[in-house]
Amino acid sequence: MTNIPEINLKDFNYHLPRERIAQFPLEYRDASKLLICSDNTITEDIFSNVAHYIHWQSLLVFNDTKVIRARLIFSKKTGATIEIFCLDPLAPTREVSDEFQQTTGCTWKCLIGNVKRWKGELLEKEFIHMGGKYLLFAQRKEYLGDGCYAVAFHWEPKNKPFLELLEYAGLVPLPPYITRASGDLDVLRYQTIYAQNEGSVAAPTAGLHFTEKILSTLKQKRCLFENITLHVGVGTFRPVSSPDISKHIMHGEKIHVNKKTIISILNNLGKPLIAIGTTSVRTLESLYWSGVRLLIDGAEIHPEAGQWDPYLDRYDQNISVRKALTTLVEYLDSKKLTSYSGSTQLMIIPGYKFRFADGMLTNFHMPQSSLLMLVAAFIGETWRNAYDFAYQHDFRFLSYGDACLFFNAGNKITD
Repeated sequence: MTNIPEINLKDFNYHLPRERIAQFPLEYRDASKLLICSDNTITEDIFSNVAHYIHWQSLLVFNDTKVIRARLIFSKKTGATIEIFCLDPLAPTREVSDEFQQTTGCTWKCLIGNVKRWKGELLEKEFIHMGGKYLLFAQRKEYLGDGCYAVAFHWEPKNKPFLELLEYAGLVPLPPYITRASGDLDVLRYQTIYAQNEGSVAAPTAGLHFTEKILSTLKQKRCLFENITLHVGVGTFRPVSSPDISKHIMHGEKIHVNKKTIISILNNLGKPLIAIGTTSVRTLESLYWSGVRLLIDGAEIHPEAGQWDPYLDRYDQNISVRKALTTLVEYLDSKKLTSYSGSTQLMIIPGYKFRFADGMLTNFHMPQSSLLMLVAAFIGETWRNAYDFAYQHDFRFLSYGDACLFFNAGNKITD
């Protein structure tokens, strides 16, 4: 039986004029404003002081995904411009890290701009890097649905991995609400300072505010740091369009978490946990539901978090976090795996009970988006007061905008 809470989509709308959407980052990462919401009290500071609001010996969980230059612009001989936006690898492997190392050719799931002007002919892009001449070719293949196509790439010379080709020829994939062209500034600033694992087409923006000085201050407070990886997909920008939330199809995203990280989270249960970004929250909660699936379904299939798992009687069994994560570690041991890799389609909406985060650092999110619903689930109806406060106090919104530090509004389940 499914117990999906009823949601009125209009309850997650708010006024967001275009001029309030930040088009550029501030000169300094930590100069952004910081909204703090705790016990229904809302205050304001600057991000460079964020460590003041985080308890000693807290566990901070960061998403260390790295944004790739996923936008490729091809010019046809007719003068038409075709934009190819690489989303997910298809062949010869679906593993992002392996696909990036291909040196002869690969196939990706892509969005295509101006697709009506591309009749299927081979596209060619020539570029120079470090004095060397490169040719990148693109061939449109079958339609995959949802506006996406399979696109096969090959290149000459064949001595460079595909990731390097993207770095040479690709552009930073800025969000659609940033209406300017991407530039050299974005190569540096649309990336966290701790990014390691390539695979995202959008930045985990809560982390954009961190500097080495802030991380050092948090270490002085004996805070622990752990990294998880969720590769942010283009679906993060899609608003919820169906007024019946049960009919919304949540975008899936790939996650990767080291077994040592899962064990560290287990060993530090009971300490304050601050998730850096909604992506970190979603990954942590997905680990829990993956462990629950193992307990309920057995280890015959790879455990992954489904969209409505928390709302199904089959999985909503009040299983403790410790039991779920321990089961996940035992599964990895049985498979001789040092990390958990999978995908999550988990959707978190008001009524959800969180298992991990006591606090969440995040930016402001689009109206009627699944990420705004996650925030509303975390702090309750106070989300609207927080967003009204931000609007009235000239906060900057969305990816290059200002930050929020929300503390859980009492809807966390503890062991």
